[in-house]
Amino acid sequence: MAAQCRRAGTGFVTVRHAGFAWGLRARVIGPCQKRLATLPAVQKTPIAFVGGGNMAGALIGGLVRGGTPAQNLVVVEPFEAQREKLRQAHGVVAQATADERLAAAGTVVWAVKPQLFAEAAAPCAPFIAGALQISVMAGVRSAAIARASGSARVVRSMPNTPALIGRGIAGLFAAPAVTAAERAQAEALFAPTGATLWVAHEENLDAVTALSGSGPAYVFYVLEAMIQAGTELGLPAEQARRLALATFDGAAALAAASTETPQTLREQVTSKGGTTHAAITALESSGVKSAFVRALHAAAQRADELGRDLG
Repeated sequence: MAAQCRRAGTGFVTVRHAGFAWGLRARVIGPCQKRLATLPAVQKTPIAFVGGGNMAGALIGGLVRGGTPAQNLVVVEPFEAQREKLRQAHGVVAQATADERLAAAGTVVWAVKPQLFAEAAAPCAPFIAGALQISVMAGVRSAAIARASGSARVVRSMPNTPALIGRGIAGLFAAPAVTAAERAQAEALFAPTGATLWVAHEENLDAVTALSGSGPAYVFYVLEAMIQAGTELGLPAEQARRLALATFDGAAALAAASTETPQTLREQVTSKGGTTHAAITALESSGVKSAFVRALHAAAQRADELGRDLG
């Protein structure tokens, strides 16, 4: 059956193919016509998730909302409470241990804590060597995933927590054995959770981890400080929170829409001798920018250490 596209509301398109339908964010996947040939490949074969935490839940939710049958999604999750949460929320198959059901999966998504990967992979390995391996684990290198799974077709990713509301961004790296069609499968998996960005070298994922993977925490940290200052200056806490959130959201949107650099945009707001100038001067005298840069270097270094420690 020929594929068809139609706009289903602001920012979304609905893609129909062979009787199935997927609702995807147009801003993420680009022109619908360019994606039709690759989207069905993600949906035709079952997808297995090893680990059922928040990021797995975000990906599963996006797939189910997009039209993937819940029975095509299998989750291996040792904690009963989390298994039941996934069953109730999405209707997926959730089980405590790996078994032959995983052998039908065309894609395996690794969503366990990095330190638990080796333990989680051992019982899965007999069933998954024929599958595309997609990792959302920090630090664990593609070579380690290939050894543990028996498949050299590995895509590593570093998403971030705004994926929970469809506003995330995931950095992706594909090992040499991954085909163009499989890269498209990985993109389609992450599409409902936000944007994707491919990096050329696996070590670049350490920088992605430092910048965007950990990045939401930096934003929340600054928001904490802004709200605290607002209340100390006499605003009710709810008003301080509302002002801080709207300011962050608006400033980010302006930066995204503008052709100017963030430095130029900052300078446009900073009149000599004015209130913003006083604030920026205080930040500079405290070394805030250099401290932020050092913080990201520290995060990238820790990501590299995790990769080496975990083989």
